[in-house]
Amino acid sequence: MDKPSQQLFLFARFPIPGKAKTRLIPALGASGAAQLSRRLAEHAVSVARAVQRVDEITVTVCCTGGRRRDFRSWLGHDLDFINQPPGNIGIRMARAFEKAFANGASSVLAVGSDLPYLSSDILQQAARALDDHDVVLGPASDGGYYLIGMKHYRPELFAEIDWSTKHVAKQTRAVVRHLGLTRAELPQLNDVDQPEDLEPLRNDLRFFDVFTAKPRLSVIIPTLNEAEGLGATLEHVNQADGVEIIIADGRSQDATCSIAADSGALVVTETGGRAAQLNAGAKQAGGRHLLFLHADTLLPDSFDAAIRRTLNDPTTVAGAFQFQTDRINVGMRIIEWGTNMRSSLFQWPYGDQGIFLEKRVFDELGGFLDMPIMEDFELVRRLRRRGRIVTVPEAVITSARRWQDLGILRTTLRNQAMIIGYFAGIKPERLARFYRAGCTEKV
Repeated sequence: MDKPSQQLFLFARFPIPGKAKTRLIPALGASGAAQLSRRLAEHAVSVARAVQRVDEITVTVCCTGGRRRDFRSWLGHDLDFINQPPGNIGIRMARAFEKAFANGASSVLAVGSDLPYLSSDILQQAARALDDHDVVLGPASDGGYYLIGMKHYRPELFAEIDWSTKHVAKQTRAVVRHLGLTRAELPQLNDVDQPEDLEPLRNDLRFFDVFTAKPRLSVIIPTLNEAEGLGATLEHVNQADGVEIIIADGRSQDATCSIAADSGALVVTETGGRAAQLNAGAKQAGGRHLLFLHADTLLPDSFDAAIRRTLNDPTTVAGAFQFQTDRINVGMRIIEWGTNMRSSLFQWPYGDQGIFLEKRVFDELGGFLDMPIMEDFELVRRLRRRGRIVTVPEAVITSARRWQDLGILRTTLRNQAMIIGYFAGIKPERLARFYRAGCTEKV
């Protein structure tokens, strides 16, 4: 028989402007308040996920204000999601606790999602406290509580409480004493409900975009002897503000690294292949948003605004640009049309379109897989399983040198053969040899 599990409920609201953190709208505006709600919930989920990895605990997000599939796109499909029932917070918590214990949970915790200083240590401390106590309580500075846990269902703890007042924690303690239960208390934390709660967050880098409306963007460019076209690419990137450039170099023998350094880019050396280069660059990234860009691809004007606009929607897991090449002829226009149809209709862009996403999502997916080729294809495959990938109207301009070297037909056939071979289960190492040999090796 399976050991009864510990259950952690995380109560979260979907961050819709005008409906999330409404008491903060006078200070932040509707969009800013929703953005803060989003970042706080993402922090709470990351803390809960860390505890889930090391302890035998099941994490369930209790959803309100949005569809469960939208919550999955936003917060990840490795968690469980349930809808919150109607009623006040006491009714909603009582229903969650009742159901969890009915399903055999050994203990149950519930925590809010507006706690900037919630940590995995606090959640682990709460779980351990229930080994020796009937109830654990995490008091909030406003007189409420941010966490409650118990090892047996006691509905009395959710009855006759003046919810959303400064008396909640005091009244709950009184019920615990009346029932003769033992209680453990966690460190007091501040939640974020009122404009005066915002001041400590203004210098916190986790919430930088809430107060500036401009999340920092890290542009990661893998290189290997790309001196010929890199300068123009970097010039386009440097037109934007709030952008850092990371060159993930495979030990180039030309002037690639000096060109990158002269442009102000950070140069990281990684010789384990393109996937390893991209992951090394992402590891160094300080931005909330990541853009993976080929060295011979020119970004459109205001590319940073397009990225921010797209990723501002929590249900969008990633995006890419329209595809265009620097070669003007009928054959290339057909290639461009087909690429953009595939990207827009089937949500399957390739790396030469510039793939962008939140660093949080990239890390949750485990980054690029260790593959000698098609690492971008595999990343997009995993992103599609999580949620929506948007192709923005703006276009990048990519060098057509691959099509010029091999010819349009031969290049297209080679690319399609790679995809077919991948889905047929051919090992990536063999596909890589096939690709580099220019179709001279039979698959």
